[in-house]
Amino acid sequence: MDKYRIILTVEERARLEHMTSSGKAAARRLTHARVLLLADELHGEACSDAEIISALGTSVRTIERLRRRFVTEGFEAALDHRPQPPRPDKVKVKGNVEQKLVELACADPPRGRCHWTLQLLADELVVLGLVDTISTVTVWQALKKMTSSPGSSRPGVFRPTRTPSMSGAWRT
Repeated sequence: MDKYRIILTVEERARLEHMTSSGKAAARRLTHARVLLLADELHGEACSDAEIISALGTSVRTIERLRRRFVTEGFEAALDHRPQPPRPDKVKVKGNVEQKLVELACADPPRGRCHWTLQLLADELVVLGLVDTISTVTVWQALKKMTSSPGSSRPGVFRPTRTPSMSGAWRT
């Protein structure tokens, strides 16, 4: 593997030294600054990766990634961490798919079944062509947030039923 060489300018080195001496930055940013200072080949003797690891307690992979980002993307990119990619929406079942799912759950189950299962509902949505693939967990989450009647204030498709007490009186 090619080793990327870190060569800091005078301004970059002064900025990193000020940042590490003041300690007023995020821990990851300070660690990256210290790695860059120790790996700098222009000003003094550059430390090897093993020496940087023992001095700062980082991993080999962190140092390799930092060297590569410094050389390929620049000084600022090496200091800052790369933000996480955007997450997909938490709710995957929306609009007409959601409406059809509720209609299916409220309808009579397929012949030979006494009730709908999550897997049956997921399979039926795929057969109808509303989704390409869907997991049972996604179906469960979509049904969980539904209300069983428009006037109900309690969430959930399945409402708790009243159970008789041991004395024979109804308990709520």
